[in-house]
Order: sequence, then structure tokens, then C-alpha cells
Amino acid sequence: MTVTSKGPVIAIDGPAGAGKTTAARGLAERLSFVYLDTGATFRAVALKGTRADLDLNDGPSIEALAREADIRFSGERLERILLDGEDVSEAIRGADMARGSAAVAVHPGVRARLVELWREIACRGGIVIEGRDIGTVVFPDADIKFFIDAEPEARARRRFGERQGKESTSFEQVVRDLAARDEKDRNREHSPLLRADDAILIDTTTLSADQTVDRLVSLVANLPAAGR
Repeated sequence: MTVTSKGPVIAIDGPAGAGKTTAARGLAERLSFVYLDTGATFRAVALKGTRADLDLNDGPSIEALAREADIRFSGERLERILLDGEDVSEAIRGADMARGSAAVAVHPGVRARLVELWREIACRGGIVIEGRDIGTVVFPDADIKFFIDAEPEARARRRFGERQGKESTSFEQVVRDLAARDEKDRNREHSPLLRADDAILIDTTTLSADQTVDRLVSLVANLPAAGR
């Protein structure tokens, strides 16, 4: 897809379960922008590694695999992700791939490969990009930056709700998974989860998905960068 109207690059960061993916999708839809799910690219690498029966903690092997992987976005608003020509948009959404993405994301070579892909797409403008280091490392000069967060219990409740009916898990396990993910994301050596100094903090603990999007849209409309 080619973005037809130049617009700002909007970076959204935050921890797992804070609602940033839903917010980013909603904001992109309301603005008629492209939404780019960076987390999906890590999940795609994790899926490829799992299928190849590789240890996701083996940096050299996973970095080589990421360089070989053909990862692309497709669809009218880049809402689908392809891995070596296969649509894996649903296959990457399980809890195993969530844990796998956290494992592969710590490898510098994997991140370098994927950042190239994100930057190539984002240079067209008119795009909302979410992740954990978008505003600090990937696009430090993004036109608009948000950091979406929520209390740990609220994040766990949301993630648990997402998994119900899809896989067998307990709320306690979700809490443990999120705590482990937070630990990795905030303390990894390369590109840790941080709030950019110029990022606007959005606390979604007591906000619904629609309320969060409403707030983002209102803020974007009143920022000078929105008119670029």
C-alpha cells in the first residue's frame, strides 16, 4: 500500500496490556492514517523460530533467521502481516508468541532488521506506530508522541479478558506473564521501555478503549504537529 496523503508520524509507546494497540488502531482509523503494529513483526520472528525448533534465546541463530525472514504488511491499512508469503495475522496472537516476541526482541540484530522495515514504511507519513521504544529509539523525531500506561492489575485484567475463550490460562498466570514481560522490557540492554521526555502520558486505568481514543484524537487535533 502507498500512503496517499502526507501526514505526521505518531509514536505510541507503553507496557503490555496498557491498551496501546487498541488505542493506536482506533486513532489511525479516526485519522484515516495507516496503523503499523511493530509488535507483530517480533511475533512473526518468534513464530518462524518456533517452527524451526530454534531456541529463541540463542541470539546469533535468531538474528540470522530474522535477516532471512520475508516480513511484510498487507491490506488497505497494513492490517495484515505476512511471513514468507503466508498470512500469519492470527497465528502470531497466542500467549506463546507474546512470550516469544519478548525473547527475540532482546537481540540487537533482530531489532536492527525490523527497525529498517518500520522506518521504510513510516517515511511515507500519515502513520501511527506503536511499540516500546518508538519515541525514544526508532523515531526520536516523531511529530507526536504518546506514552500509554495503566496500573498493573488493570493491564492484567485486560490481557486476561483477551485470552478468555482463546486459550486456557488463569488470571494469576497472566499476572506473572506481564510481570516477567515488564522486567524484560524495562531492563533489557538494548532499547529498554522508557517514556520519551516529550511524550504525552495517557493513563488508561479508568478509561475505556473509546475514551482513550477520544482523548488521543482531541490531543492530536490541538497539537501544532498535526498540521504538518
